Amino acid sequence: MINTYQPAMLDYSQQEREQLSEHFTLKEMVRSATAARLGLKNTPDDLAIYHLRLLCSHVLEPLRRRFGVIRITSGYRSKPLNDAVGGAEFSQHRYGMAADIYVPNAEVGKKMYDFIRTKTDFDQLIYEYRKKTRTHWIHVSYNPERNRKQAFMKYIME
Repeated sequence: MINTYQPAMLDYSQQEREQLSEHFTLKEMVRSATAARLGLKNTPDDLAIYHLRLLCSHVLEPLRRRFGVIRITSGYRSKPLNDAVGGAEFSQHRYGMAADIYVPNAEVGKKMYDFIRTKTDFDQLIYEYRKKTRTHWIHVSYNPERNRKQAFMKYIME
């Protein structure tokens, strides 16, 4: 008789419906147009999911309570996805510790940036603006071992 035992595992569709916090799901934290376009898997391991839960509860939930629904444009990134988008080799996105947040305009972006900076515990906070496309976003990370409270604004002139 051949042993066909397989350990019980959540399939990806079950896993992506998983709630990370009251208002955030794993699905929205792994969603990526680039991964879909290139056919890349973007499935976090248990440690990355743990980090995403912390990021959601310590930073994203307080931000949502203050500003209403927020849109995550980039959360967890697998190594192939991170490479495809030109992310840093040891980007906190790769470990589930970072998210990029859509900012509709400079006024809202500044208010969100100031709120995160003064009201939450975070590791790194960057308000980014790309002049060529006139797009704004906020990168924020949370590290369970040490939050440096690094905050700055970055203007990309290209």
